[in-house]
Amino acid sequence: MVKGQTKSNGAHKSERQAIKDWPVTERPREKLLQIGPEGLSDGELLAVLLRIGKVGQSAEDLARQLISMFNGISGIDRAHVEELLAIPGMGIAKTAQLKAAIEIGKRARRQTARPKDFSNSAEVVAYIRPRFEGQRQECFLSILLDGQNRLLAERLITEGIPTQATVYVRRVMEEALRVSASAFVVAHNHPSGHPNPSPGDDKTTQELKQAAGLLNLVFQDHIIIGGGTSYFSYAENDKL
Repeated sequence: MVKGQTKSNGAHKSERQAIKDWPVTERPREKLLQIGPEGLSDGELLAVLLRIGKVGQSAEDLARQLISMFNGISGIDRAHVEELLAIPGMGIAKTAQLKAAIEIGKRARRQTARPKDFSNSAEVVAYIRPRFEGQRQECFLSILLDGQNRLLAERLITEGIPTQATVYVRRVMEEALRVSASAFVVAHNHPSGHPNPSPGDDKTTQELKQAAGLLNLVFQDHIIIGGGTSYFSYAENDKL
């Protein structure tokens, strides 16, 4: 080291020290236990999951790199496993831990947001939105209910490239009959972020309505999930 030059603290600590060498109050895991997870930054929370980084890079540095590369935790959620594995320092265990933790968070949100009345579109949206977060392709979901609007089952009808409306209709009806449902709601996402229905969405909705009538099922709503908090409800817009 050049005479008179001193090592800086704080921002560059991770460049010369592993997290285990940091002061206890600055280590993400110990900090979480002391003040709770709410007091940690996104990078610190990810560092707790990653546990270790790689040579010359702490877990928190690696976490910040992930956040920067994928534009936040939501971007990490959308990232394919292969994209994460391609990053130096990310292996199978770390990638699996990140994906599992994000999914646990989604499921916890869904449990707390479970609607008392599945005929209330806004409540249904709050319940199902986490199911579509991070999806890079279109997914079509059916929510099957009994005669008192209680949840019987959820079924992923199709995922990926949209297919013909008749395929959706047949699968929805098959699953409804399988669990002896009395009513159902269907929902799908628009990866573009715009929830406005397409002519294909209108066609699917009309065919579902016709099939439900033939089987004496109550078709409560078709919901399209968009970006942010946006959605489109056929029931709310009197299009059923």
